[in-house]
Amino acid sequence: MPIELVKEKYSGPINTVEIGRGAPGRAVRIGGQTALPFLFEEGEMPNPPVIAYEILDCAPDDWPEHLMEPYRDVIHDPVKWAKACVDDFGAQVLCVRLAGMHPDYGAGKIEESLETLEAILDQTDVPLIVMGSGDDERDNDIMPKVSQALKGENCLLGMAAQNNYKTLTATCLADGHSIIADSPIDINIAKQVNILISDMGFDTKRIVMHPTTTSLGYGMEYVYSIMERGRLAAFMGDRMLAMPFIVFVGAEVWRTKEAKEFGKVQGINWEITTAVPLIQAGADLVVMRHPDAAKSVKRYIDRLMTK
Repeated sequence: MPIELVKEKYSGPINTVEIGRGAPGRAVRIGGQTALPFLFEEGEMPNPPVIAYEILDCAPDDWPEHLMEPYRDVIHDPVKWAKACVDDFGAQVLCVRLAGMHPDYGAGKIEESLETLEAILDQTDVPLIVMGSGDDERDNDIMPKVSQALKGENCLLGMAAQNNYKTLTATCLADGHSIIADSPIDINIAKQVNILISDMGFDTKRIVMHPTTTSLGYGMEYVYSIMERGRLAAFMGDRMLAMPFIVFVGAEVWRTKEAKEFGKVQGINWEITTAVPLIQAGADLVVMRHPDAAKSVKRYIDRLMTK
């Protein structure tokens, strides 16, 4: 007697968010699914998870040698670095982190970073994610200028947190960008941040959630369960949790001793093995660093998207 598998059916889809200005090659869509990842018999998954390559506006001083190696010829020029990610490694999206603007890095001149961002847009044909320096006070000063300089490009800007969301939300609203809502791996806070942003008149279909994930070996099981619970709540009708997920796999992995101190192969495998469960938990936009890891995860996604 054949066994009939139980199939779940849900009523609420994940929002579809478009990043980029819509010209050929300039826009990607994430989200839109009506079932858990790759369960095609239970629902739709119109947009596969997307890999973004992370670059900095200054040469990193804390990356291990085996991570810097693929970028050695371009790492001191963020525009050439961006072009290499697109032309040589096939990046679909670029994530530019304005690390040089942080006070600990000397609080560089915003004019130079703006010129860099505009040059990257001019010389590549993929959408941009732009992250601030990580210092709230500094970011409240520089991100409105970034937003204005990139007006009309529909970039994804980050991050807006529960205690620091108004400035970034207002400037994204004014300049037509999408926004990253940041929360500390807590469903209630994630929902609250989305509500606060939307209460300012921001379209919920232009919000992407960052649930503050971690690396393999540092609490992955808890992260997975929280992301999955949030996704299931959205499928069951909670529209304030129906936003796509972004995860910063590279930033989490390459600060661990396992990736930094035990050679190239283990570092790459650590990044791959961190990305895969987060994708299975519902990640829509995966920001990675090592091109070999990114290519492997892209092949994994392509294989699973073959119905």
